[in-house]
Amino acid sequence: MCGIAGLLRYGKAAARDIEVMKERMVHRGPDGDGTWCAPEDDVYLGHRRLAVIDLTETGAQPMLSHSERFVLSFNGEIYNHPLLKEKLAAKGITSFRGTSDTEVLLESLEHLGVPETLRLAKGMFAFALYDREGKTLTLARDRVGEKPLYYGYVGKGFVFASDIGCIRALSAFDNPVNEKVLPLYFAHGYIPAPYTIYRDIHKLKAGCVLTIRTPYAKGTEELRPYWSMKECALAGRANPFRGSFQEASAELERLVKESLKGQTVADVPVGAFLSGGIDSATTVALMQDLSPGKIRSFTIGMEEETYNEAVYAKEIAAHLGTEHTELYITEKDAQAVIPLLPEMFTEPFADSSQIPTYLVSKMTREHVTVSISGDAGDELFGGYNVYGSVEQSWKRAAGIPRPLRRLSAALIQGTPLKRIGRMEEVGSLVAAGTPEEMYASVPYKDGLKNRIPLCREMLPYAASPEVAGADVLGDPVKDMMLIDLCLYHPDDILVKVDRCAMAVSLETRVPFLDRDVVEFAWTLPRAYLRKDNRGKLVLRDVLYRHVPREMMERPKKGFSIPVKKWLAEGELRDWAQTLLAPEKIRREGFLNAGVVTEIWKQYTEKGKWREAIWCLLMFEAWLEGSTNGRLS
Repeated sequence: MCGIAGLLRYGKAAARDIEVMKERMVHRGPDGDGTWCAPEDDVYLGHRRLAVIDLTETGAQPMLSHSERFVLSFNGEIYNHPLLKEKLAAKGITSFRGTSDTEVLLESLEHLGVPETLRLAKGMFAFALYDREGKTLTLARDRVGEKPLYYGYVGKGFVFASDIGCIRALSAFDNPVNEKVLPLYFAHGYIPAPYTIYRDIHKLKAGCVLTIRTPYAKGTEELRPYWSMKECALAGRANPFRGSFQEASAELERLVKESLKGQTVADVPVGAFLSGGIDSATTVALMQDLSPGKIRSFTIGMEEETYNEAVYAKEIAAHLGTEHTELYITEKDAQAVIPLLPEMFTEPFADSSQIPTYLVSKMTREHVTVSISGDAGDELFGGYNVYGSVEQSWKRAAGIPRPLRRLSAALIQGTPLKRIGRMEEVGSLVAAGTPEEMYASVPYKDGLKNRIPLCREMLPYAASPEVAGADVLGDPVKDMMLIDLCLYHPDDILVKVDRCAMAVSLETRVPFLDRDVVEFAWTLPRAYLRKDNRGKLVLRDVLYRHVPREMMERPKKGFSIPVKKWLAEGELRDWAQTLLAPEKIRREGFLNAGVVTEIWKQYTEKGKWREAIWCLLMFEAWLEGSTNGRLS
């Protein structure tokens, strides 16, 4: 895992600023750096290296192809690069300078072509490929969005980088805050792709390719998808798995093990996160089953029992026989991370589990360079409790004519009834016309739900365009899973893991996101995923072959921290009040100071707006640390 950056038609400061960009992301690649440029084309490529495969200079980047026609700056890993090597051998390409997957990817891009290489490659990646003969720059991102890639315009130039902070560090950067995305941020707790916090800067969406020709002219880029989660889900519905539940479980175990065989390959130490839940326990169990020796597993815990799963993780590790490391953190340890978050994420980001994710990454990096993560189990195998609650609500509501539901919702939302308990949320649920709209009304998913004039513009809740309109798969639970995999997972979960791990130069890999595992998951009947409001049935069955059922049958505590308690007392309360001071909010000009004050009051006095408060604090903390926190 590394960091990439580049400039096109940037001007006289390009040579200096590409070095600035690399320096800004040294945490993504502490083991080396490189620059390649073609001043005649006004093209500059930069790279920071975290050496994982082929630790020698033959793996250094940017890398020139053997013909010297193509130059590659690559972030990530291609797990099936031996397959690409076989394809190249069939074309007579058998000579390689080193053993890196970078070199194999580069030669494949040249000799097999970009479309065919992307079709074949399994991995996590973001790369920039420059064709010196065709005068074309190609940017690409992996299918599910594990690796980040930002791009856009600074002055008259085109820029891209793994970290938006690199772009902000450019001498010509003067892009103002994109005020129009603020409602999206406050609805989701993150800024969904392709948007970013700055005008004229975008995220390349997962599964997409962007082509830029030189000499560069703004607006001539060509953006196209090469893979779609929606199309993958539709293909799974059209070709469902026909075997028994036991056969599905056996096939899932086989596929995850195949994924792990590729993802545990490295020339540096590899370990795994173990939180005590189903997902991480499954990955660790299968890793240990494949390994001839003890694998390394890592957990953090807290003294507060409500938030502590470390005791369960320790039991699982002991049963599996891993070499287990745990670290109990204090509230002071966790609170000390908060000032680091704005610089770590470089955009407003409000998933409070970013704090323990950073701490477990920091501890893990002291022992290994690569860690396996159990992320995506909930989204792929129907694990979230909200799936069951929304499905039940939809079943009850769907039998009532829509006009009658709208009338009922209007009565609830337009009268004092909405002040009683959670009746306002009930009104939103009743008004929903599709499972997607109902899903968007759940407070857990919707933060502020756009009910109050917090920002100057209040846009509607935005799902991914891929799944807008709902009822894509004809199954409310699978439609919700699809929304999460197109929106929440790439723009929240994967962002959180990437930024927290890379802040300490730790590479993370997610075996459940292997293309074959994802495609197989979409073929599974719903009955293999959920029953009686219990999810991940087929994944549990895989785990129970390795870990006793009774060891796992317990309520999940989650990987979280007691934000509410912290903000109610001591230094954090003072910190929050300072960030949300009315005169400060008015001076900045982004938010309605009166509304912010009322939210803080209701939070401290009544415990309302728990999701909204962290969104507000993370936005204000980011704004305070940003040199471009301005409207124009």
